[in-house]
Amino acid sequence: MEPYHLLLSFFLSAPLLYFIYVNYFHRRHHLLPPSPALRLPIIGHMHLLGPLLHQSLHGLSLRHGPLFSLHFGSVPCVVASSPHFAKQLLQTNELAFNCRIETTAVKRLTYEASLAFAPYGDYWRFIKKLSMNQLLGSRSITGFEPLRAKETRHFLRLLSAKADGREAVNVTEELLKLTNNVISTMMVGEAEEARDVVRGVTQIFGEFNVSDFIWLFKRLDLQGFGKRIEDLFQRFDTLVERIIGKREEMRRKKGKGDECQLRDFLDILLDYVDDHNSEVKINRLHIKALIMDFFTAGTDTTAISTEWALVELIKNPSLLVKAREEIDKVVGKNKLVEESDCPNMPYLQAIVKETFRLHPPVPMVTRRCVADCNIENYVIPENTLLFVNIWSIGRNPDYWENPLEFRPERFLKVGAEEGGDSTGLIDVRGQHFQLLPFGSGRRMCPGVSLAMQEVPALLGAIIQCFDFQVSDSNGKVLKGDSVVIDVSERPGLTAPRAHDLICVPLQRPGINTLQLFAS
Repeated sequence: MEPYHLLLSFFLSAPLLYFIYVNYFHRRHHLLPPSPALRLPIIGHMHLLGPLLHQSLHGLSLRHGPLFSLHFGSVPCVVASSPHFAKQLLQTNELAFNCRIETTAVKRLTYEASLAFAPYGDYWRFIKKLSMNQLLGSRSITGFEPLRAKETRHFLRLLSAKADGREAVNVTEELLKLTNNVISTMMVGEAEEARDVVRGVTQIFGEFNVSDFIWLFKRLDLQGFGKRIEDLFQRFDTLVERIIGKREEMRRKKGKGDECQLRDFLDILLDYVDDHNSEVKINRLHIKALIMDFFTAGTDTTAISTEWALVELIKNPSLLVKAREEIDKVVGKNKLVEESDCPNMPYLQAIVKETFRLHPPVPMVTRRCVADCNIENYVIPENTLLFVNIWSIGRNPDYWENPLEFRPERFLKVGAEEGGDSTGLIDVRGQHFQLLPFGSGRRMCPGVSLAMQEVPALLGAIIQCFDFQVSDSNGKVLKGDSVVIDVSERPGLTAPRAHDLICVPLQRPGINTLQLFAS
C-alpha cells in the first residue's frame, strides 16, 4: 500500500478508534457514575446540551439517574440532582469540592480576585470574614434597613403614579433599579447605575463557551465571547475606577470620617489597603473584584426572586388573597409592610420559600474537585467539574408532592410539629438539601440573611398596595382567561424570566397610599 494510503487510512480510522476507546475501554477503568452512551470525539457530550444548562441536565438526570457523569469536551463532569447526593457532595465531602469553576469570563471579569470564585485558602477566608462582619452581618443589615425602606417607597410611588395614569410599567427594570440602588449605596455610599453591566456579566457567566472545554479551540474565539467579555470589563472598570478615585479624593480632603457612623464597604476596604499590618494585603484589584461580586449577587438575584414571586401570585389570585389577608391582619391598612413585620407573617415567608424552590435565583451550585473523592461506589477524579442542580432538586417528585404546582402551604408548620408533614420546618440556609437556593457549606451565598430580610418585605409591600393587569408584548392588557404569563427562562448564571414583566398597576381599594408612602 502506498504511504499516502496508509496515512489516509489512519486519519479516517482515528475518530472511530477514539470513539470505541472512550465509549467502551476507557469507561471500564474509571468508576465514574453512569454516563450517556454517545460521547463524541472532541466535543464529548456537548451535543446533548441546550441553551439552558440546568434544564438540559435535568432532562438527562431523568434518564441516567440522580448522579451521572458526562464530558464537556475532554473535561469530566458530575451532575447531582437529588438531596441525597447534594448532601454527599456539599457537606460530607465538602473539602474535596471547595473550589469554584473558573471560566475565561470569570477570570477576566472578577480580576482573578473574587470572593465568589477565589480558591479556598487564606485570602478567601479573610475576605469572607471581612464581608460577613462589615457588610452582611446583623449590625450592617439592620443599619441599612432605612435605605431599603426608602428605595421601596420610591418604587411604590412610581407604581402609584403609573396607576393614576393607567400606564404600563416595566416591573423587571424597576425592580433591578431598586436592588441596584440598595446594594450600590451599601457598597459605595451612593446609587450608581450598573444594572446593565450586571445583567451582562451574570448572563455571560452562565453561557457555555466551548473554548473553555475543548483544548483544540482554546485560543479561538468561535462564539465571540472575547469581545463581549472585554466590552463588559472596560465598562465596569471605568465605572468602578471613577467610584474609587472619587472616594480616595474625599478621604484625602476630609480624612476617614466619623468612626461612629455606619460606613459603606468601600471605606472599610480602603482602610485595609492602608493597613500594612493586615493579615492579608488588600489592593485596588481586590476592591474592584469585591464590588463586582456584590453588585452581581445583590442586584440580579433579589430582583429576580421578587419578580418570580409576583408572577406566581398574579397567576394564582387565590394565593394573593390569602397573602393580603395575612398582611391586613398583622400590619393593617394604614402602615406599610416593614422588614420587622415579616417574621410574624408565615404565609408570606412560605410564598418566598416556594418561589425559591421553583425558581432558585442561581439554578446550579458549581464546584471543582480538588482531590480524588469516593461517593458511595463511585470515584470522582481530581479536576472533575461538579454541578449540583438546585433547579432540578426543587422539582424532584420523590421529595415534593405535585412539584410543578406553586403551593406555599407546603411550607406552613401546621401539623409538622405533631408528627405530620415536616416540609413546613424546612429552612433555606443550607441544612435541608431538598431546598438549597443559597447553596450549602463554607461556600454558600453569604447574602442569605440580607435576602431573607429584603425579599419578603419588598414583596409584601408591593402586594399590600397594588393589583396588576398584565400586558402582552404589544402593550395590550390581558383579562380573564387570557392572562397567561410566559414563565420561560433566559440563559445565564441566574435564572431570570425570558421576557420582562410589563404590567399596569392598580391601586388596591381601601389603601391610603399617600399615607403609606409619606415617610
